[in-house]
Amino acid sequence: MQRDPRPLRFLLPLLLALLAGACTPQLQRAPAPEAPSSTRAVPPVPPDEAWPQLFAAVQEAQLFDDQKLFADAIPRAAPETIRSEYLAQHAQPDFDLRRFVDKHFALPQPAHTAQVTPQPNLRAHIDALWPLLTRSDDADAPHGSLLPLPHEYVVPGGRFREIYYWDSYFTMLGLVDSGRRDLARSMLDNFAWLIDTYGHIPNGNRSYYLSRSQPPFFSHMVELVADGDDDVLRRYLPQLKREHAFWMAGSETLAPGDATRRAVRLRDGSLLNCYWDDRDTPRPEAFLHDSATAAAAPQRSPHEVWRELRAGAESGWDYSSRWLDDGRRLETIRTTAIVPVDLNSLLHHLETTIARICALDAQPNCTREFSDRAARRKLAIETHLWHPRGYYTDHDWRRGQRRDALTAATLYPLFTGIASPERAASTAKAVRRELLRPGGLTTTTVETGQQWDAPNVWAPLQWIAVSGLRDYGHDALAQEIATNFLDNVQAVFAREHKLVEKYDADGPRGGGGGEYPLQDGFGWSNGVVRRMLVLYPRDVP
Repeated sequence: MQRDPRPLRFLLPLLLALLAGACTPQLQRAPAPEAPSSTRAVPPVPPDEAWPQLFAAVQEAQLFDDQKLFADAIPRAAPETIRSEYLAQHAQPDFDLRRFVDKHFALPQPAHTAQVTPQPNLRAHIDALWPLLTRSDDADAPHGSLLPLPHEYVVPGGRFREIYYWDSYFTMLGLVDSGRRDLARSMLDNFAWLIDTYGHIPNGNRSYYLSRSQPPFFSHMVELVADGDDDVLRRYLPQLKREHAFWMAGSETLAPGDATRRAVRLRDGSLLNCYWDDRDTPRPEAFLHDSATAAAAPQRSPHEVWRELRAGAESGWDYSSRWLDDGRRLETIRTTAIVPVDLNSLLHHLETTIARICALDAQPNCTREFSDRAARRKLAIETHLWHPRGYYTDHDWRRGQRRDALTAATLYPLFTGIASPERAASTAKAVRRELLRPGGLTTTTVETGQQWDAPNVWAPLQWIAVSGLRDYGHDALAQEIATNFLDNVQAVFAREHKLVEKYDADGPRGGGGGEYPLQDGFGWSNGVVRRMLVLYPRDVP
């Protein structure tokens, strides 16, 4: 990763505001109540709060090319000891910041996958990668940012040394097809444990991820692992309900045109959801990036910008023109003002899943409640997230209008079974016309330099498209998307013998953009490719 060439003089006022704990509240939002949980543990302190002055100094000095590295560092002593020693020593003439860090922290290593034995084809290569990406945590680093989990899990790879929420669903697809349903079940049990322990599934198992979640695929994970077993479905009903309560916290008292955290009441009374983060400070893993973005918007409170950036990270699309007010510049980000079609489609699936399991469990009141919730959400999606041009899109709840952009998220109502056949056909036509490229389905139609825009192709979005289109009988388009993507992946694999995080729609090559270099591994690419090779087998060596 290249160091940020911009001068760092903007950091001083931002860091002073950060350390002082200043916060400018969002306009037009109701006060955020405490999220409900009866068993939630006291969250561990993230590193930017455990040793704030040291953390800011290390990131400002750019000791490491990757800002995430120090956020993941393992302290060799208790936080208060490190903090007091730093405050006592840092002003001394001979103080050496790097020497202090090396003395007090162990730096993590990337999740390497290059040591895999050469395999004859993609399927065998992916099967050989799973053991290299599997982790089993213990509690031997009590002061680090990693949250130990009770069961084995698969990490994406590279700089991503921890489990990630929505990544894991796509990884689990491949694990099942690789004969590792046991490992997929372990990952599901980890997510259930996180819900029971912290009241929700965080972005990943790091202390600095606890203030946000990611796209809610837990109900899809439960269905995948259960594979038709009603007893398995019943086992996870309490966690499914807690997941829903997390996303809907505070919604009961919302007035029309208002929002609190992740819940939004539209002006006509419809209840939908948006992304949010409970903190409004720079992300520890992208400290300088976020500080620079806030400095580029002097007319906005830095805390407002940081909240929007964090909410964008919860979306999984970090970052995309979807969240930008002008569609181009990151400093115009306003994620919390946008009701996304993918998030609300996933929450509809969560509600229908809860209703179905409650029916299996002879709970008529629960069945009725969540069936009604799902029906109301479907009506709101069809009313407010359908564009007259013939595709699903996002909605700006602050301005009371649909957003025009066509993105790969348009296929989520097909993936979750919300769309009518007519609207599915119209969406498929728009996707073929504007998003299909030689290397797969591109994320958006615009190129901004952000990694969740054109020309990047992401494995999870290929699966959402292929699965949804197949369910509605658009098999030819589904196969064309899958074939284009697999050809892209195969060509990169043949040349470089690896799978990567994202691909170029005009490939064959890895994708670009974003805050960090292209990562090898890669969990969700492995999972989606492994599943697609079952649906569309090929004899390519």
